[in-house]
Amino acid sequence: MTYYTPARRDLKAPPVRINLLSDTQTRPTPGMREAMARAEVGDEQVGDDPSANLLCDRVAELMGKEAAVFLPSGTMCNVTATLVHCRPGDEILAQFSAHIIAREGGAHAALGGFQITPLHGADGKFTPDTFRAALHPRTRYQPPQTLVSAEQTANIGGGTIWKKADLDEVVKIAKANGLATHMDGARLLNATVATGISARDMTAGWDSAWIDFSKGLGAPIGAVIAGTRDFIDEVWRWKQRLGGSMRQSGICAAACTYALDHHVDRLAEDHANARTLARGLSQIQGIEVQEPETNLVFFKPDGAGISAADMVAALNKRGVQIAVMDGRIRACTHLDVTAAQIEEMIGHVREIARVV
Repeated sequence: MTYYTPARRDLKAPPVRINLLSDTQTRPTPGMREAMARAEVGDEQVGDDPSANLLCDRVAELMGKEAAVFLPSGTMCNVTATLVHCRPGDEILAQFSAHIIAREGGAHAALGGFQITPLHGADGKFTPDTFRAALHPRTRYQPPQTLVSAEQTANIGGGTIWKKADLDEVVKIAKANGLATHMDGARLLNATVATGISARDMTAGWDSAWIDFSKGLGAPIGAVIAGTRDFIDEVWRWKQRLGGSMRQSGICAAACTYALDHHVDRLAEDHANARTLARGLSQIQGIEVQEPETNLVFFKPDGAGISAADMVAALNKRGVQIAVMDGRIRACTHLDVTAAQIEEMIGHVREIARVV
């Protein structure tokens, strides 16, 4: 039995027609593929890839930071950030369902020797008061608290958005107590589109922040982390150590730049589809739905007499790819999911619930 190797898709299974598994399932659009094919490239490791450099400069400007660096994944953004901000034995504070705790394979403990203290809070967020209460005096009996992390949007919390006032207050508390601040911005631009608050304002005061291009923005790979020039210089050291330094990365960077130019505003369509899906599901007797703030819809079918796992299995047989996350079904809208497919999905759930 294998535990870690992903199982390949069963070729006898029904073809996937509606893919709500994740916004990471997006495929590059024709325009994005053309941009990748035309990308001017060089050797990233010697600073000579113009397309990668352009992307990093764009993201640094977007978030109001001094510098930025292109990395293969969002997980590597989080890992390199903690490796730069912290030292072995240090303590990081984050909400208990945060990606750095629940979805990164213990990388921060394994690679950095860091302790992550989970903070309680609803919908994937902790309050400034909860953060303040978790701080302790600096003493040799306890680990140094060096970093606080917030996830924007909060994935397992339901794609919820941190309020700007809370983000600012967390920064204020952190600075007053000598902690650095890190924003996991995997779906940061979903938050900016939903609120109308710019990425620059949303990340103001945060020492490091990043955006993922392989989710709703539709690129096949990559994320960019930004911060001070000194911070990014140290990230480069860990990028090399972790095998994240690439060569002609401009081919992938060009896809990300294309996404910035063409796929940001359209995130609003994903949010609208998520609201339509939630509204339709909530009208089915026994389906409990969390009202979405962005592109993630979490729901429980137990009240309809069917478990989440059985509902997912039944949907998979109908060509709907979806999964259980944290005990609930998560449906993720993205640029490859149409409004018509949302209506079809609602119909499938209604039929499955009726048969039970």
